Amino acid sequence: MEETANVIEIKSVSKDYGDFKLDNISFTVPEGSVCGFIGQNGAGKTTTIRIILDAINRDGGEVYLFGKSIDNGSASLREDIGVVFDEMGFHDFLTARQINTIMKNVYKNWKEEKYFEYLKRFSLPTKKACGSFSRGMRMKLQIAAALSHEAKLLIMDEPTSGLDPIVRNEMLQIFREYVIEEDHTILLSSHITGDLEKLADEVVFIDGGKIVLQGNKDEILEKHAILRCRKDELRTINESLIVSAESSSLGAEVLVNDRKTAEKLYPEMIIESAGLDEIMIHYVNQEKGHHAAERQG
Repeated sequence: MEETANVIEIKSVSKDYGDFKLDNISFTVPEGSVCGFIGQNGAGKTTTIRIILDAINRDGGEVYLFGKSIDNGSASLREDIGVVFDEMGFHDFLTARQINTIMKNVYKNWKEEKYFEYLKRFSLPTKKACGSFSRGMRMKLQIAAALSHEAKLLIMDEPTSGLDPIVRNEMLQIFREYVIEEDHTILLSSHITGDLEKLADEVVFIDGGKIVLQGNKDEILEKHAILRCRKDELRTINESLIVSAESSSLGAEVLVNDRKTAEKLYPEMIIESAGLDEIMIHYVNQEKGHHAAERQG
């Protein structure tokens, strides 16, 4: 069986801003997959994406797109990448029709007919200044442009943030269609874990500039679980199974990293499936606990 190529490879990348540091991170995004890049606001998602796009300089490490270093002719790589940011990249005074004229001169593979098909599908006006668009319309305009130049990789930073559930669902359907097409890959940064549970194949969790968890989404969801017990039972749980634990007057909630082992060892305790949001919260709490222990040490 032929091994799947990696469209994105991040190797030991760092960026130090003084008050924030992207700390020696590494991960890959396989071809034909949707990779959910998950973390709190300020965790390092946007910095990482800007480094991938060679929009900011990194202090160390290597970045490869389609097997090529971004240091060697990254301009040619941009033809194959569609980008959607949280904030619209087009001037407010431009209309969708004028954006088409500009894009024809930017991308060799610009597909005018496809672009106008997306505008029609999204019910976007072609002659109205995009500065007057709602947030949902602005995101749709960016997506229409990103998908209209035969890009093989779509990189998106919080594309569904602030959108209502109906519009978000529509966006996710478009992303599904895009990935089903041959050789298409998505890196989707978001803190909305519900969207990624529906769409992602792979997930990468980042917190405080460090990668804390990465892997196949289904395997991560299958492996982790929430264990509920009395507070006095908490000390009986094997520490190697605990990601982090929270206690209250009602008892304790523990995220375990090996559901099958926990079920064998503690058959009398309640063990439930964990969602990506619960997993992310517990890993963030784990990191906070580590930092607190380091300060005390």
